[in-house]
Amino acid sequence: MFAALRQSLSKDHMDLRFNTSDGFETRILERPALWMDKADLAALRQDLIDVASKTIARGALTYGVFSEDKEALERTVITLVHDRETGQPVAFNALAVMKVEYGQEPKTVLHLGLVMVDPNVRSRGLSWVLYGLTCILIFVRNGFRPVWISNVTQVPAVVGMVSETFSNVYPVPEDRNRLSLTHLLLARRIMRDHRHVFGVGSDAGFDEDRFVITNAYTGGSDDLKKSFDEAQKHRDEIYNRFCDDALDYERGDDVLQLGEIDLNAARTYLQKSVPPGSFLTLLFAGAFVFLQRIALPVVYWFDASRSWGDLRGRSS
Repeated sequence: MFAALRQSLSKDHMDLRFNTSDGFETRILERPALWMDKADLAALRQDLIDVASKTIARGALTYGVFSEDKEALERTVITLVHDRETGQPVAFNALAVMKVEYGQEPKTVLHLGLVMVDPNVRSRGLSWVLYGLTCILIFVRNGFRPVWISNVTQVPAVVGMVSETFSNVYPVPEDRNRLSLTHLLLARRIMRDHRHVFGVGSDAGFDEDRFVITNAYTGGSDDLKKSFDEAQKHRDEIYNRFCDDALDYERGDDVLQLGEIDLNAARTYLQKSVPPGSFLTLLFAGAFVFLQRIALPVVYWFDASRSWGDLRGRSS
């Protein structure tokens, strides 16, 4: 684990590889199309397709990381899990990085994107890796400044996970959080400029009052459409009722959730999601990300014996 983490420090983009619990290895690759060679990139895409083929009972996905469009992997952070014994890919999370117009300076929004898990390993403790680990590491690298996230889904379990993990999430059941102007403006820009990121076609509508995308499964994500009975339920019935009431599953609706990763969300994740036996692994990963993006540039700044390129302070 330590060798892989040390190796990542020399890269311009995050590339972490470490062992997680119960015989799995996790690798986090930030925007791999910007630095991977063609052979490695093709192998990565094949791993994603292999996991998807075990997950989707019908059809195939044609958008995002599954397409031949290299640009998709230029804006995506991949969390890929392999079985250490067999070497086979068993799960992944594709986290899209969106630059969303907002005022004079665009905001970075992390779209939670696709999470797919081989049915044979769904009860083996991978949720903490796939739902939040990469977001927390990006938050740490961002200097612990809040980062916006988005989520598009019709699955009650995912709606509940996002509602309980992140801060300032809208919408949530019973209007527990207020709709802010920032929520509304970001949602409008995402639906105007970035719907291709989550496979929603141009003919899909958007209900601003409820943050519901209507007829959402016509832009490449068609085969992800589920009935309410097929969608995984949350342990808290409030999220199941929320989705059943808000979404037309026959038409194919999704809810668009917006929230933030901040210190409160990070604390919630550490307390509720990370298994005690995996806490040390997360601590080391976070420390190396912090070292790569915050501590090392400070050291380099004061080292006049070598040329550090972009890390050197500007001369004017």
